Amino acid sequence: MNRRALISLSDKTGAAEFARALVELGFEIISTGGTAKTLEAAGVPVLQVSALTGFPEILGGRVKTLQPTIHAGILARRDIPEDLKQLAERGIAPIDLVCVNLYPFRETIARPGVTLAEAIEKIDIGGPAMVRAAAKNYSHVTVIVDPADYQPVLAELRERGTTGSGTRFRLARKAFAHTAAYDAAIAAFLDGVSEDAAAQPAQPLTPAAGEADADEASVGEADSGPSANVLRPPFPAVLRLTYEKVMDCRYGENPHQAGAFYREAGAPAGTIAAARQLHGKELSFNNINDANAALELVKEFDAPAAVAVKHANPCGVGIGADLLEAYRRAHDSDPVSIFGGILAFNRAVDLATAREFAKIFLEIVIAPSYAPDALEFLRVKKKDLRVLATGPWPDQQQRSYDLKRVAGGLLVQEDDVEPSPAPAWKVVTPRRPSERELADLKFAWTVVKYAKSNAIVLAKDQATIGVGAGQMNRIYAARLAIGHAGPEKCRGAVLASDAFFPFPDVVAAAADAGIAAIVQPGGSLRDDESVRLAAERGIAMVFTGIRHFRH
Repeated sequence: MNRRALISLSDKTGAAEFARALVELGFEIISTGGTAKTLEAAGVPVLQVSALTGFPEILGGRVKTLQPTIHAGILARRDIPEDLKQLAERGIAPIDLVCVNLYPFRETIARPGVTLAEAIEKIDIGGPAMVRAAAKNYSHVTVIVDPADYQPVLAELRERGTTGSGTRFRLARKAFAHTAAYDAAIAAFLDGVSEDAAAQPAQPLTPAAGEADADEASVGEADSGPSANVLRPPFPAVLRLTYEKVMDCRYGENPHQAGAFYREAGAPAGTIAAARQLHGKELSFNNINDANAALELVKEFDAPAAVAVKHANPCGVGIGADLLEAYRRAHDSDPVSIFGGILAFNRAVDLATAREFAKIFLEIVIAPSYAPDALEFLRVKKKDLRVLATGPWPDQQQRSYDLKRVAGGLLVQEDDVEPSPAPAWKVVTPRRPSERELADLKFAWTVVKYAKSNAIVLAKDQATIGVGAGQMNRIYAARLAIGHAGPEKCRGAVLASDAFFPFPDVVAAAADAGIAAIVQPGGSLRDDESVRLAAERGIAMVFTGIRHFRH
């Protein structure tokens, strides 16, 4: 009796060629509706599942393969005589190879305006059941869920006449991971659907964030749907997250640590996980972490902006009338620290800007896209520079969540996005900030959110001039920022603090340095001391009513 292969595919890439090769190797092909039509159109002989089982597809295709003839053929143990005897008594032939991929659930929920009813219909039942059955019986059955495995399996069949036990085990492990990720995506999606929405399944759900048109004139743009890992408070009792490996890193933060990079399924557009590398050396663990920090900060600005990051902290940030001006301001903020750093832009990189930043050594540049001549210049002149393109990102970022691993557990929180409407800024000193000072205060307040706490940022003319980050107390951070900026730059500059002042010492240091205005959350028991000193020294002080700890 010929060996049998069951092929039932949503993604039919390479299916006809694979099935034809199996027929040449002596397999009989069993298939379901759409896949069978595809194979028959390609001239591949196919036995319809309904003809095999004697039972038609019913319920609009919901029931096709959920039949004992199918599952007994897959699950029978060839080394147990009683199993084979029972197959023979019922006229069931073993199925030796199962090639299945599942209904496109993630792709469906990524569509803007998708309804719950549409999403539900894309929950595959028979497919996962067959995959799990075949994977369970890997000792006797080859299971394939990824078209990338077609050719390796064919090569092994041609060489050996069968697949080895190691191959079948590897494919089974991959199959169980595939169905686990699929179920996790469904559960995560349903966790994000309210009971009111569930009662009206035909109504469109919230449109997917991140839909944007690609700019055909630029290089490196890509679009990506929203993540299936949707969380909304109250957080679910069981947290299901699925990630797929993008790459192994040479090592982790340090050479003695192993490292890898994983991407959540359907990573949102405009994220480091959705970015494409267009040029340069392979990315390291630290490269990816630092590039993420630079990218998330530069996305905060509407005007042309450039952000330089070193060790996950901003070391130079500038905005300008164009990208070149923004870059020069960021560079001049700290021309020492930017060396060997990460540079992010929020506009397509043009040739003039590329020529300018190519004058120094950088590890990575990341931007939505690159003008063709700018990309060609970087490829020729900067052989090792890692050039990343994110594609366009949405005007309003999809709400996501921050995960922090602790020993034996996971901390989950919403991203640090100010509530809408945000608390109104309150001027608490007799002197109000000037228009220029207020613009710089807003700029510095944006930057300080991305510096490790305790954090102080000094800014002047829409560029940072000093950053003190990650200190054990706030006065140390202030002294670092002031010392870096120097007396000349400090005069007339502004200061932003990520949290309130427990003592007036930062205000005193700022006043001595010539700082003109301060923005801080407020809320300390000793606020009156800081406000009084600021008023006495002629500093304008603003309270935001919200803090930005970043640990």
